[in-house]
Amino acid sequence: MNLIRAVKGMNDLLPDEVALWQFIEKTTHDVFSRYGFLEMRTPILEDLNLFVRGVGDTTDIVEKEMYVLKDRDDSLLALRPENTAGVVRALIEHKTFVQESELKVYYVGPMFRRDRPQKGRLRQFHQIGAEFFGIKEPSADIELIAMLNQYFTELGIENLTFRLNSLGDADERKTYVAALVRYYEGRRDELCADCQARLTKNPLRLLDCKNPQCIEISKNVPAMTDFLVGPSKEHFEAVQAGLRELNIPFELSPRLVRGLDYYSRTVFELVASSGLGAQNAVLGGGRYDTLSENLGGPSVPALGFAGGIERIAILLNEKGATFANKAPTLTFICADAQGREAAIVLSQRLRAKGVFVDFDHKDRSVKSQMRRADKIGSQSIIVLGERERTEQLGQLKNLRTSEVKAIGINVEAIYSAL
Repeated sequence: MNLIRAVKGMNDLLPDEVALWQFIEKTTHDVFSRYGFLEMRTPILEDLNLFVRGVGDTTDIVEKEMYVLKDRDDSLLALRPENTAGVVRALIEHKTFVQESELKVYYVGPMFRRDRPQKGRLRQFHQIGAEFFGIKEPSADIELIAMLNQYFTELGIENLTFRLNSLGDADERKTYVAALVRYYEGRRDELCADCQARLTKNPLRLLDCKNPQCIEISKNVPAMTDFLVGPSKEHFEAVQAGLRELNIPFELSPRLVRGLDYYSRTVFELVASSGLGAQNAVLGGGRYDTLSENLGGPSVPALGFAGGIERIAILLNEKGATFANKAPTLTFICADAQGREAAIVLSQRLRAKGVFVDFDHKDRSVKSQMRRADKIGSQSIIVLGERERTEQLGQLKNLRTSEVKAIGINVEAIYSAL
């Protein structure tokens, strides 16, 4: 019989790996909540039109990468390829948006794109993300990037660089796109097939192409920042000034556009100098002040980001970080069947008090149980034999210090001694 394997690009996460992910997730909850962000959870399945309208029908995500399925009523659903559109949909649907009010939310969870699997890029991948609603001032952009800078500091990951650009407002992008088309028209035949189509359908996506020849052609394109005027220019300059004031290093990246249609004004990426190969972006985000309106909601200024947990895990592994699963505080060593019966009762009562307790269910020798306790990293052991049960007195041995002390064989005495 053939072995059934996991779907390509959808990886298992085994217990030895989970401790690292729990550290990433705990740091996410700790840091983001410190900045006032509240956790939010949305469905994995959404109406297909949410992403067509929200992300953009000419993006690679919608055209090539989404997992789409037909429901029994013939409606089309999609496994979420990103979560910003879902968050905005939920807030509109539940009438959470109130004009002129602030709202900060974050999320942790799986996303799905049928991309070519490679290092740090899977078909089921996991993201952390945060969305900041109701503030149009550049101070919100600064705070979000500052939070990310603090987050990676607390993760212990270094050698990361923020890349920064602005996509301006609608009129400025329209002027810029016209200049972009003029630049590329003379070299249309040198572009890859996808970029030849993008030149007509969505010229900004030309700057996001990963084809080496298209990257070379794009090196001399006009810079979007040269087309910024008035409020957009002032906003972008204020963001840069604020980051300098906080000593957060960044570099301007005039060809950075991100892969989604809803972005405007500030866009950014955080990239690693090593560890991730050619696809070196750890996270990305920016402003999307018109997304709520595009999805049928009120006008709400907004910005946010999303980052890959798999990529963060790779960077932590690259720096040699190790995270072990929690080891038992106490292991009972059962000298006989009656000792095992006592261990069952004592373990249950200690666990109810919050203690991680272990004992061997199998009928193995005391020596074997000792080796097992040492192997799983138990902090302490108590032997339960006939004498200990009769006298209701035993010994608590700390396996890490070899300290031994007499102890009563009852829940309160054991709990107090641990």
